[in-house]
Amino acid sequence: MESESIFQVRITHDGITLDGILGLPAHPRGVIAFAHGSGSGRFSPRNQFVARHLETGGFATLLMDLLTPDEADDRRKVFDIDLLADRLLLAARWLQAHRQTAGLQVGYFGASTGAGAALQAAAREPLAVGAIVSRGGRPDLAGPYLSRVTAPTLLLVGGDDGPVIEMNQDALTQLTCRKELVIVPGASHLFEEPGTLEQVAREALRWFQRYLQPDAQATKESRS
Repeated sequence: MESESIFQVRITHDGITLDGILGLPAHPRGVIAFAHGSGSGRFSPRNQFVARHLETGGFATLLMDLLTPDEADDRRKVFDIDLLADRLLLAARWLQAHRQTAGLQVGYFGASTGAGAALQAAAREPLAVGAIVSRGGRPDLAGPYLSRVTAPTLLLVGGDDGPVIEMNQDALTQLTCRKELVIVPGASHLFEEPGTLEQVAREALRWFQRYLQPDAQATKESRS
């Protein structure tokens, strides 16, 4: 396993400051920005688990709070997908400018409502992202943006998460990019059952290894 480093980072823009955790393996082949679900943030144990697995697979990760502490107390902003997508795009730009991640192709990992934000962000700035993974996602929250997503998208849903399965099946028909739906048997919405989060981490790594290219510029040119 490659050695890795963990850094506390801050992203400041237009008077707001967002805190994050940047995980860097020795020779990253890409970087994954996480969009958390409602009421969650950079300390989400589930996303941290997935992030560590991606790092052992050679990917840098950014676990970032998409809302300030004051905003996180406002339920309207917690479910403001436009705002969350704005913040995820801000994180992607920061990663492209940051010395340790500049030049790496960016992937998005979205959980629950964060998946809706990731899909909207990908549709709005398609060249900013190379691949997307959604865990227990709410792609319905991306609405009319779904057909505009060009990045290969993997939808991961728990087999016991009935309503969300239907939402993801519907989203799969609207997505026109390379896409795949994986239903994890025996998993609930939070993937708390033994072995289910491990399967999420493995599937996410498989997807990013397949679609995130070390040469980000070449990939951008091929998709433009």
